[in-house]
Amino acid sequence: MTNNITIKNRLLISAVLLSFLLSSCSLDIDETDSLITEGGSSVFNGVENPAGSVDNLYNNISGQIASQEEMYALSEVTSDILLVPTRGTDWGDNGVWRTLHAHTWGPTHRDIVNVWNNKNGAVLRATEVIDPLSKATVEQVAHAKFVRAYNMWIIMDYYGQVPFRNPTDGPDVIPTVYNRSEAYDLIVQDLNDAIAGLPASNPTSDNKTRAVKATARFLLAKVKLNAEVYLGSYGANDLQDVIDLVDQIEADGYSLVGGSYFDLFVGPTFTNSDVIWNVTADVGTKMWSALHYNQAHPENGGGGWNGFTTLAEFYDKFEGPTNDNSIGSGQEERRGYTHTLASTNADNQGFGYGFQLGQMYGWRDGAAVPLETRTGAPLAFTKELPGLVGNNEVTGMRLLKYSPANGAFTSGTVLARFADAHLMRAEAMLRLGNTGGALAEVNELRALRENTPPLSSLDEQGLLDERGRELYQEYVRRNDMIRFGVFDDAWEFKEAGDGHTNLFPIPASALLSNPNLVQNEGY
Repeated sequence: MTNNITIKNRLLISAVLLSFLLSSCSLDIDETDSLITEGGSSVFNGVENPAGSVDNLYNNISGQIASQEEMYALSEVTSDILLVPTRGTDWGDNGVWRTLHAHTWGPTHRDIVNVWNNKNGAVLRATEVIDPLSKATVEQVAHAKFVRAYNMWIIMDYYGQVPFRNPTDGPDVIPTVYNRSEAYDLIVQDLNDAIAGLPASNPTSDNKTRAVKATARFLLAKVKLNAEVYLGSYGANDLQDVIDLVDQIEADGYSLVGGSYFDLFVGPTFTNSDVIWNVTADVGTKMWSALHYNQAHPENGGGGWNGFTTLAEFYDKFEGPTNDNSIGSGQEERRGYTHTLASTNADNQGFGYGFQLGQMYGWRDGAAVPLETRTGAPLAFTKELPGLVGNNEVTGMRLLKYSPANGAFTSGTVLARFADAHLMRAEAMLRLGNTGGALAEVNELRALRENTPPLSSLDEQGLLDERGRELYQEYVRRNDMIRFGVFDDAWEFKEAGDGHTNLFPIPASALLSNPNLVQNEGY
């Protein structure tokens, strides 16, 4: 990836995150750490400003979500939804993108290392707020426990092992390492504690960047729905707990929302009752990493970075014409549309939503015009790609869950929606044998989406497909595919695997600094 805008983006994100990356892979505390004070402990005497520390915990999450790398790459590019093909020399990056899609990554992969470091650092920072020495309020502790649970869940889900240290441990103390079962228990406890101490839910609030009771219930339902992956089997009450938690979220006033599907993702504030949690991160990287250099916007004259694409196999899971996704072609609403010449205007600047296929248009000098590539050929994105290499400027459809039609760098990235919770409840019903109830849940959602007829039957593959159609680019696909047992299957440009990539490797640097860690099988 050689685009200058992308490089600048990395530098900006690095600057935002710098203050949070104070701990090494072994979670050592450097003597220059601002939290070290004089007093009874030479290591830690409490966080001086718990309120500010809680702010930083949430800002940390937002800063990481702002990138097209790290969590976005590991959760979406590793799946059957996104890939980043090399175009000439662009987006080569020594293979970091191709290895994610092909599942051939190793323990020094940039994103695997960075997510490990960032999330482990966040767990320590949250634990410092929770420590009684910090004298945080009940609500501040509840926020810190939610954030710790969220970050620890990602480590447990991605890597299967979770290092942990108490703030009062000296820098020479090697962190304990929790296995999945131990980490699971702490995450569940933290979330139950957070539910008790967090503010009441408010589904129409204009600020959903902080957790409320419903946010913690949502994450707890997500954790319990994956209990079979984490623990080897579901507990007696896990699936019923998922149903009960979603019922409680619904009782708080959160609900499925009809109308325009893509309007649900227009920030910076989200007052609709579907959105449960969002972060302030702008969505620029989710858009411009895919769009072509010549797809400019009044707020971004440099255009896109021409990288990320989506797969024909995923596109074909949606209903509609096979080779036409232009506006008004009868496709189901969630597949989105590309603008035609007649429908392009100054308001949308030629940008559509969802899958961008075929000729692209722009708004130039008061008129709609068909766009061209840098060599003067029609800028028409193709459904098929030749592979992970050998691509040109137009191969591959582009995917816009967030669209520049709403602004070049609109703030607000959605991380939790009731639609996801609703489908989690349906899945729990299906796994408990209530297929009829699960089908009714799915069709209740589909009824709100235009040109999306009801399903006549439902099995696990059908529910996974429905989750893909509703929740693509929302950081859930890798997790879903593992839970449904298909993450090691073959798909376009990826061979079938042996299952070891269900976990990422422990970074090589972490193994060197913490002998309690053991490399995951297959690496």
